[in-house]
Amino acid sequence: MMSYQDQVSGIAAELEEILDLDDLEAKVYLNLLRAGPITASALAKELDIDRARMYRTVDKLVSRNIISTTLSSPKLCIASDPHDALKIALSKKEDEVNKIKKSGEAIIHKINNEITTNQSSNVPTFRIVQGRQNIYADIAQIIENATDVIYIATTLDDVSRMYHSTIPEKISICEKNGGRVRLLVDMNDPKLAPFVKRFNATETRVGNLPSKGRMVVQKSQKMIMSDSAVSAKNSNSDSDFSLCTNSSEMVDNIFTLCTYLWESSKPLKTIDVKNFVKKSRVV
Repeated sequence: MMSYQDQVSGIAAELEEILDLDDLEAKVYLNLLRAGPITASALAKELDIDRARMYRTVDKLVSRNIISTTLSSPKLCIASDPHDALKIALSKKEDEVNKIKKSGEAIIHKINNEITTNQSSNVPTFRIVQGRQNIYADIAQIIENATDVIYIATTLDDVSRMYHSTIPEKISICEKNGGRVRLLVDMNDPKLAPFVKRFNATETRVGNLPSKGRMVVQKSQKMIMSDSAVSAKNSNSDSDFSLCTNSSEMVDNIFTLCTYLWESSKPLKTIDVKNFVKKSRVV
């Protein structure tokens, strides 16, 4: 059974993704929900954080309407209701999407008509992607456009974070296009099987991975690979780096490795994926 501290850490990690917070911001928000109105100074002492850093964090959260402060002296910090915080996050994302939709097509039209491009699609490319959101966006794009097998080999922490991205939705699109997403995860506790199943991969297997990194690969197409997927203990999303390449030699080698790992792993068949997801949404 998970300890209270482990449960709090897990919730904090999920909040980081949903509300776009860093590790400290998520901890501040959760502690305010638990403790109720409290001064920034007292909160800094409770979390063993430098007061100046705490004041900066509070100011940032106040500006985003995730917490508020009183007019009293000293000021008390008050956490927004979780439902209100979620609405604020959704509204922000919707505004960003609408902005891209409105201006994106116009920019593409200008590029196609005013700028001469000379791109060679046969040249292997390499790039380093920084930031978990950027990495997950690249993974989602690969999955959405796939019509064959894609391997995702990663840690349990990484799966929990991907669940709150658009990746599960892209898996459904991939399957409609004839593709399959094979999730390979290193999981020591059988009780976490339902947690892994809710990710809704086409197939899921449990096995020993060669590292704590992340491998996402589509044969002869692209791959995204990280030396170490960021864990819950080091959950700063900006510290997550991945190599993205379409080099056929590297892609095929990693695909072969994932195929070998897949064949030597065990299927996860404790529950039916689709029914579990439907029941979870109802609850």
